[in-house]
Amino acid sequence: MARVISTGAQAPDFELPDQDGELVTLSALRGQTVVVYFYPKADTPGCTTQACSIRDRGDEYAAAGVRVLGVSPDPVAKVKRFHDKRDLNFTLLADADHAVCERYGVWAQKSMYGKTYMGAQRATFIIDADGVVAHVIPKVSPKTHDDEVLKALAELRSAA
Repeated sequence: MARVISTGAQAPDFELPDQDGELVTLSALRGQTVVVYFYPKADTPGCTTQACSIRDRGDEYAAAGVRVLGVSPDPVAKVKRFHDKRDLNFTLLADADHAVCERYGVWAQKSMYGKTYMGAQRATFIIDADGVVAHVIPKVSPKTHDDEVLKALAELRSAA
């Protein structure tokens, strides 16, 4: 099983299509703090709770000066439907071949109803302006995600 990348590591660069099929490259976002969160599947209950909470707290993320990127192993069309259906105000990325999930160590064996399968583990990475992982939340709860991320962002700002 892959290991989740850790705080202090250089964030693996990636280029993925967003909900509109436009390519987003992590290295192109240098100079700003980026929150990259991985979620298992678009438009499922937990993922919807998490995404809608980020949307609803968009002003707090904007005040923190961060760019939010949600990454799932879904194809662009599914990510687009989820983005539009939930009127999301941040970028979703399609990692259909799960290569980025693997590079971040979040592609893991999961189990449900006695069946095991591979899927994206819910995890969040705060990447600083230099492209270094400043904070990792390796196991995220959709209900407390924003509180954890915004608290970490505030602590990182106050430490700077």
